[in-house]
Amino acid sequence: MHPDDTSAAGDVILHAKGLTKTFRDFTAVDAVDLSVKRGTIHALVGPNGAGKTTLFNLLSGFLKPSGGTITFDGRDITGMQPENIAHLGIARSFQITSLFEKLTALQHLELALGSPTGVGFQFWRSEKRLARFRDRAMDLLDQVGMASLADREVGHFAYGQKRAVELALALALDPQLLLLDEPTAGMGIEDVERTIELVDRISAGRTVVFVDHNMHVVGTLADRVTVLQQGAILVEGSYDEVRNDEKVITAYLGQANV
Repeated sequence: MHPDDTSAAGDVILHAKGLTKTFRDFTAVDAVDLSVKRGTIHALVGPNGAGKTTLFNLLSGFLKPSGGTITFDGRDITGMQPENIAHLGIARSFQITSLFEKLTALQHLELALGSPTGVGFQFWRSEKRLARFRDRAMDLLDQVGMASLADREVGHFAYGQKRAVELALALALDPQLLLLDEPTAGMGIEDVERTIELVDRISAGRTVVFVDHNMHVVGTLADRVTVLQQGAILVEGSYDEVRNDEKVITAYLGQANV
């Protein structure tokens, strides 16, 4: 958590205005206005079906909005393709791991670093050509605490270790904005605490927006919290403001430990 950043970061890096996504007769995201300040950690919370993942898909280009606009760092990115959004400086980590079980952690990072140069996704991949990315790959793995396991196939990793490699892959894009979809989903207590520390560490110098159901994670990391209900924003504020809001308590947290 960046307690001093909220006041220091005066400008908005990501802004959604009237953002709407409709599937036939169902409105999953309903005229959402969202502003994320540069250099902060911003959490999106709400129950299943609140529209959090749909909103993430809109912000990262995996869904096209039915209405509204998205601005990133002063540039309109509404409806842009995911790869073009990524090149502008937005990286996304998915809720479900998507690693290649037979590749090592180091090979994953070398391929990710090589892909913008045209090397990464060539099926005749040359070890020698990818080797020039090794130092940077090792640095990224070190940032997420996985350097000592660089040469192990990811299929042998525990779930939390796989998520750490995925974070390293997101960091390989050197993003200004990092979107994390349920970074602690499916983790035990030790992995959750490790991931909290990891997200806090890698957030230095960048902006993070994340979705998580674990209110301990939200309360520890988030500078600002947006609560969604049925696709619309119910409440927004600091964690303490949100958790003490009667509307939130009534709608979501009456039975939760917050």
